[in-house]
Formats: sequence, C-alpha cells, structure tokens
Amino acid sequence: MISAYRTRRAARNADKIKKSSRSVDLEVEVAVPEHFRCPISLELMKDPVTLSTGITYDRESIEKWIYEDGKHMCPVTGMALTSLETVANHMIRKMIQNWCVQNKSYGIDRIPTPRAPASSYQVSEILSKIVAMRGKGDAEGVMELVVKIKDLAKESERNKRCIVSNGSSRVLSETFEVFSCRENLPVLEEILSGLTLMLPLDQETISYIGSNRSLRSIVSILKHGGLSGRRNAVLALKDVFSSDQNTLHKFVEIEGSIEVLAKLIKEPICPTTTNASLLAIYHLITPTSSLDQKKTLISRFLEMGLTEKLIEMLVDCTRSVCEKALGVLEGLCSIDEGLEKAYGNALTVPVLVKKLLRVSDTATEFSVSILWNLSKYEKRMAYEEDMAMEALQIGGFQKLLLLLQVGSSLKTKEKAGDLLKGWNSLRGRVECIETMDFKYLKRPF
Repeated sequence: MISAYRTRRAARNADKIKKSSRSVDLEVEVAVPEHFRCPISLELMKDPVTLSTGITYDRESIEKWIYEDGKHMCPVTGMALTSLETVANHMIRKMIQNWCVQNKSYGIDRIPTPRAPASSYQVSEILSKIVAMRGKGDAEGVMELVVKIKDLAKESERNKRCIVSNGSSRVLSETFEVFSCRENLPVLEEILSGLTLMLPLDQETISYIGSNRSLRSIVSILKHGGLSGRRNAVLALKDVFSSDQNTLHKFVEIEGSIEVLAKLIKEPICPTTTNASLLAIYHLITPTSSLDQKKTLISRFLEMGLTEKLIEMLVDCTRSVCEKALGVLEGLCSIDEGLEKAYGNALTVPVLVKKLLRVSDTATEFSVSILWNLSKYEKRMAYEEDMAMEALQIGGFQKLLLLLQVGSSLKTKEKAGDLLKGWNSLRGRVECIETMDFKYLKRPF
C-alpha cells in the first residue's frame, strides 16, 4: 500500500517536472521577434505603420508620441519628420499575423486586421453630401450622414483629428443654423451630438451656434429634447458662453432660457450635464455687462430657488461639481438679495467652513470669498453676529489660521485675515471645538 502511494506521488512529481519544462520551452519558443515589436512600447505591433524616416511603429504608440506628446522627430533616428502622415505597413502586419497563426498552439491569438483610418477624402466626401442634403432640406439624409461622421470619430483619436481638421464642425454648425429655421428637433439633436465630439469649438463654429436662430433651437432642445439631447445642448452652450460674451445677452433675451438652465440644476440628469449647466450659469452671472443687467439676471435665478439647491448640493458632491457650485454661489452672493438668501439658510456656514482646505484651492478661495461677503453683509445690516459665532463653533477660526500658513492667493489671504480680525474679538464668548477635518492633517509648523 505504501509502495503504491509512493509510486503515485513519484508520477505526480514527474508530471510537474514535465509541465515546468514545457513552460520554460514555451517562453523560449514564443519569444517575439525584435522586428515585430514597436520601438516605443516594445510590444507586439497590432497596427504597424511607417514614418517618413522609414522606421515602423505601432500606430497607437507613434500617434501618441506625435499628437499627444507633441514630438515631431523620429524616436529611433532622432530625425525631424518631414511629414506627420503614417503609411500602413501591410507586409509587416501580414508577417506578424502569420507568426501568430504558427504559434497558435502556445495560446497566441492572431491580431485582427485593423480598419483603415478615416482619410481626408472620405471625410470631405461625407461633408459635401451633408451640404447637398441640407440644400434639399433632406433632414433624414443629413441625420444618416452625421451618424457616419460620429461613428468615424468614435473609432479613434486619429479619425477625430482628421474629421476636425477638415472643417466638420463648421459644416455641422452651418447645417444646425439652417435647420433651426424649420424647428426640426431630431436632426438638430443629432447635429449637436456630433458637435460635442469635436469640443472645444473654433470661433467660426461658435458664430453659427451662437446666432439668434441657433440659440432659440438650443433652448427648444433644453425644454423638449430627450436626456441626451439636453446634455449635448448644454455642453455646446457652455462652450459658446466661455468663448463669446455677445451670446450671453442673446440667450438671456430668449423666453424661458434662464428657467431651463435652472431646471437642469434642480432636476439633474447626469454629472456631465450638471457641470456644464453650472459653468453656463457662472458665465451668465459673472459677465462684464452693466450692474443692473447682472442684478436682474441674478434675481431671476434667486426666485427659482437656486441658492437653496446649490447649498443642498454642496453637502455631498464631487470635487468638480463642488468647485462650480461654489463659483455660482459666489456670483449669487454678489448682490444683497443673494446674500440675504444665503445668510438665512441654516446650512450655509457649516457647508462653507467644511469645504475650507478640504476639496481644492479653488473651492477654498470661493468659500472664503462667500464667508467674507456674508460677514460684511452681517455688519452692514447690523445683525447679531450669529454667523461669526457659528463659524467659530465649528472650527472656522483654526481653518483660516491654517490657510494663512499653507498658502493661497494674496486676495484670499487678505479676506481670511479680515475674517480673523473680526472673529478674534468673539472667541471668548464661544467654545471653539476642534473639527475632525484636522485629525489627519499634517501641519507644516
């Protein structure tokens, strides 16, 4: 019985030795030939392409080198590239595919034949057809062609660059303006969907999207469009507002425009839409226009309960949303009516103190600015110093002291210093508690 057990164990050990030797052989036999490796990634090339210098690379690696890293020299030879165009090396690709097939037994999969990237001729042809369909008023034909453009753009970054460089955004924005006259929402939503793949938009495109007719259509989509349509509309709007101040006045004059933006905050669709909506509102309430116009616009947002919604949102939100929400709240607090709303909300001071030194430098600067404005408002209105007392109780004094030590902008430091001077006289009247925010904070002093 014991001998039988020993025999079985010896057989198992011999099996393990065989497997081990096979794995060693596998490593030797499936070593990738050097000329099949990309000189940049050192991995097996899936889509080999050749530069003007004659050196072959994997398309993904060399395009990242050229377009993302901005290096216009051959990585191997160091020679300046006379052309940034790459040529597919079909011979090397076929050799790699044959090698993969020969080594299939070792678990190596054959690399698929890559799809040919979009060419300037292909894109120009599609755009010409869009212009022709637009002239005939063929909305369905335009939609089909826009879908083709979108599919190409989604395939690769190279395709997207090719599409943008051939003036696609200009053609699509022109088409958007033309169909705006006919109030055809489905085709307008499709066009906006294509344009959002090409952000940021160039000035020529913005001039078409920022026209009165186009802006009215965008407002219509924000009111009646589907979820993706509203998302794309506000993304385009945010991009237009950040580049062209003139569109702000046109937008405000459109009936229901302010209400639809506020609704996107009060009834959020997705984080992307919320971020874009907050940015759009921020551009609207912090323009270089007249003070009276600004007050009127802010008052409209205040009437819709935007202050309360922003403060509620700040209790628990992402860093990106937090920064933008604080920026909008600071804009709303630039007039007394906005300060009154914020001052009367029980969550305002706790939320603002909590955001100090916790989210980002931008969030801290906005929070300090709002607290400073509220403090000035409290003194100006001769209110009891309830806000200051509350800030002291929840650790606001310590945070501002620390802010002066860890560094911030000069303007923020000045405001923090003013707040500390005002609150210092009250410290004896209230018991300050050490906030949990300091528990794991490494102080530089």
